[in-house]
Amino acid sequence: MTSNTIAGAVRTWAAQLVPERGPARRLAVLTVVQSIGFGLFLSSSAIFFRSTVGLTAGQVGLGLSAAGLAGLLLTVPIGRLADRHGARLPLLGCYAALAVLFAGYCGVGGFTGFVVLAALISICETSSHPLRMALTHEVFSADQRVRVSAQMRSLFNLGFMLGAAIAGGALAVGTRSAFYAAMLLTAAAHAGCALITSRLPRRAAAAAGTAEPERTPRSGLRDGRFVSLALLCGVLELYQPILTVALPLWIISRTGAPSPVNSLLLVLDTVLVIAFQVAASRGAETGMGAARMLRRSGLLLAGCCLVFALTQGASAAVAVPLLLIGTAVLVLGELSQAAGSWGLSLHLPPPGKQGEYQGVFALGRGLQQTAGPYLVTVLAVGQGRLGWIALAGLLLAAGLACPPLARSAERLHAGPAPQPAA
Repeated sequence: MTSNTIAGAVRTWAAQLVPERGPARRLAVLTVVQSIGFGLFLSSSAIFFRSTVGLTAGQVGLGLSAAGLAGLLLTVPIGRLADRHGARLPLLGCYAALAVLFAGYCGVGGFTGFVVLAALISICETSSHPLRMALTHEVFSADQRVRVSAQMRSLFNLGFMLGAAIAGGALAVGTRSAFYAAMLLTAAAHAGCALITSRLPRRAAAAAGTAEPERTPRSGLRDGRFVSLALLCGVLELYQPILTVALPLWIISRTGAPSPVNSLLLVLDTVLVIAFQVAASRGAETGMGAARMLRRSGLLLAGCCLVFALTQGASAAVAVPLLLIGTAVLVLGELSQAAGSWGLSLHLPPPGKQGEYQGVFALGRGLQQTAGPYLVTVLAVGQGRLGWIALAGLLLAAGLACPPLARSAERLHAGPAPQPAA
């Protein structure tokens, strides 16, 4: 009886994870293919740049920072292009360009070429996420969008794990040819994404001509409430550098836990996201529902910081269970943050400006990626318990601020209330 119950639960979970046939299924395949390429590149690129291209660690860091800035600068203009012509064509162009650019790494022999290629790749990669979200808005109905986004995130993690495993083979071989093969496989994955994107539906002609509400700002960058929500979502997304930067350094410098436990925490995070992201996204189908999920995220992420603070100076027997508990709480906050962010970014933009507003929303993530690793390292690792408490306060404040801001943004975009007849 128990085995049948478990088997039924697994089948139900798999049915929720795999989208139905049609555009959602094609988008799922695209997500898996892209994430395999992303996992392959991200897991091998740092060593490739050092050992094969011959760059110093400082050059790699400087080049990637410059590339990240280039990506941020062009996200909004590319979003406006999607509003004018639909998201499908710009997204296809980004994937086709990435296929060529990743292959180009095989011919890079110095710092200048590396920076140029990294900047162009960053522009395409940074733009691809808001373009996919704009495409999701174009292709799917309002009640499907958040669920489809949740399915894509679970599948992205699945593909990333596979890509990282393939990269492990290249790292184990360690030869120039092995690293070149990893770059070419990454290029091939993005070429496959371009092919899949070409088969996704085009935007309906009526969608292109939707009128804007009278009170909508001329530019998404001038919509103060939406920009503020984007920045708050970026603050809540600090869970990423907490997990990948602060915790590894914290474990080896401030606790008695063995360093391999960090790999266990990363696996725990990935598995839980794959298993529960779709289920955890229920409730984000409206703007206010999404805002409440962000408030929950702030509460949970603040809680995980307080749990991590308790591990300072603790022995392995005490620190390891607390680190596992804290990571589980972090994942719950991560799941709510992801769903809440999708909900706000899909529901709040005014008609006809989805691409531009998705580009604006991506700025919060971009700023987190730029400043987040430094911030969490200085606070958590540098200041110890007090730093974790400060991070908890920052995350809690960000979460609590989301519902009133979202309510105000909805009122702005809804326009003035109708006046009763005299």
